[in-house]
Amino acid sequence: MPGYLLHVNAAMTCQHVAGQARIAPVQTRVMVSAQPVATIPPGAPTIAVAGCPFTLPNGKPQPCVTVRWSMPTSRVMVMGLPAMVAANPGPGPGICQSAEQIPQGAPVVGAMQARVFAM
Repeated sequence: MPGYLLHVNAAMTCQHVAGQARIAPVQTRVMVSAQPVATIPPGAPTIAVAGCPFTLPNGKPQPCVTVRWSMPTSRVMVMGLPAMVAANPGPGPGICQSAEQIPQGAPVVGAMQARVFAM
């Protein structure tokens, strides 16, 4: 799907809004808005969430700890890896997960660059 390329410092939170998501810089050669373009390597998620306060109604803490991004580019590759894209700010095309990999909802993309569009 087409969307704007995300860079590693794009503002993103979990759906509980308190947890700050950080994209790990996998590559540092291709830049957009003077920031490395975020890519999706195979295997482990590259987006970590810190500070999520979510707790189940029974009192068990179940904070978001990772985000699995589900919108890679199909035509644009960066160092052989698909780039992360988002259609616009707001709910993103991914899923926040707890440490037990329980889905928690979509991440919320706040600020991102709006110049480079990719498919």
